[in-house]
Amino acid sequence: MGKIRLDGQSLTVEDVMKVISESRPVELSEEGKKQVIQSREYVEKLIKEEKVVYGITTGFGKFSDTFIKQEDTGKLQHNLIVSHACGVGKPFSLEVVKAMMLLRANSLSGGYSGVHLDTLTLLIEMINRGVIPQVPSQGSLGASGDLVPLAHMALVLLGKGKAYLDGELLDGAVALNKVGLKPIQLRAKEGLALINGTQAMTSCGVLATYSTNQIKKLADVISAMTLEAYGGIIDAFDEKVGKIRKHQGQKESAKNIRNILKDSNLVTRQGELRVQDPYTLRCIAQVHGGSREAIRYVESVVSNEVNAVTDNPLIFCKENQVISGGNFHGQPMAIAMDTLAIAASELANISERRIERLVNPQLSGLPAFLTKRGGLNSGFMIPQYTAASLVSENKVLCHPASVDSIPSSANQEDHVSMGTTAARKALQVVENTYNVLAIELMSAVQALDFRDIEKMSKVTREVYDLVRSEVPMLEEDRELHKDMNKVSNLLKERILRRVEKNINLK
Repeated sequence: MGKIRLDGQSLTVEDVMKVISESRPVELSEEGKKQVIQSREYVEKLIKEEKVVYGITTGFGKFSDTFIKQEDTGKLQHNLIVSHACGVGKPFSLEVVKAMMLLRANSLSGGYSGVHLDTLTLLIEMINRGVIPQVPSQGSLGASGDLVPLAHMALVLLGKGKAYLDGELLDGAVALNKVGLKPIQLRAKEGLALINGTQAMTSCGVLATYSTNQIKKLADVISAMTLEAYGGIIDAFDEKVGKIRKHQGQKESAKNIRNILKDSNLVTRQGELRVQDPYTLRCIAQVHGGSREAIRYVESVVSNEVNAVTDNPLIFCKENQVISGGNFHGQPMAIAMDTLAIAASELANISERRIERLVNPQLSGLPAFLTKRGGLNSGFMIPQYTAASLVSENKVLCHPASVDSIPSSANQEDHVSMGTTAARKALQVVENTYNVLAIELMSAVQALDFRDIEKMSKVTREVYDLVRSEVPMLEEDRELHKDMNKVSNLLKERILRRVEKNINLK
């Protein structure tokens, strides 16, 4: 299994996902080691010369004008971590925290933060040996970076806080000891370097962006199955239509649907059943395409942030400079995460309307709520309720966090991004959207049981068979939440792999 090497410049979203999902080992590159050592030597030089440098020989925030004696610089960093570890709420998932650790390690490996090599090595070894800190999800303003969640992460390096190891929650020192690691004592600049960054919002952003890239393809596959169940008109996805609208996202979505349905005998042509379809079918490519364009923008922001140095102050060894800047400010990620939530939410919105079209006999021509014995059975009546609830929740969650700000630290930090709030919301919207799409897929498969499944396209028939291998046709009412969970897991784990064996989805 190939190692992921950190140098502060070349980490990708895919690399992060490999570390999270495949437990790929991580190591510091030779270039990274060189950069870290040079940066630390420069910090030691500043301390010896008793230079006044923010966060190294001064206090923090409002206390930035308070000079700290050389013998107190380590204590200053220790106090920073313990005082800032004041998060509340449900802990972040282990996947989010593992990504957070990796992203912080990558940022430190660039050599602009001044940590000791052994501090960075400990963080990397915690990743490799499965020591994952417990980090509360609430408390970050997103400027000065994600101070609160990253402080909880850093506690474990000091032998404090709590950490998960093999599914067990342990005291930080115990978790380290069990895997043969020892806590460190922080030296000048190190506490600030560990917590002054955007890695909490970015770790959420990586996971949300990766999932939404899957969702955009799944939405095309599932809507194609709804088109078959409804006898939808394929002409709306003609290449000429997208060509004159110009938008790449629309072209990609339409091409996917054409490729998925190229051998289907269930879709129709203009005039065969209807002159034109309702918007939820006819405008699939335009709506899905709009989300695709937004996701593309978000991807570019997240890819940049994965390799960004978001510390303060920044150490430029070659230029013999220490600069107090604002790279910790999470505004780029905040706006991107708000955008991602809207993009995912729209995929759920149109999906829920397609569900309604399938279960409503006045719109579909199919049995009411897709059940043979309506009245005695409710069929798919209530899954549509659930989908409606989820899309309504998404609408609330899509209120942008990035338009808000509240001053902190006695008005020294007088504009903040709320980027981590935006990223947390985006993750929830993505999860809700998975579930809405799962309900549409279940509804489409049930609807197709009332059609001639032998006329389905090869691609959609394989998806149909995969769903039916896990979930039988609903003949009599049963607990559908179990089926919904199974289908949601299929969406996350298997359906795209099955489809992409046959066609290359955009």
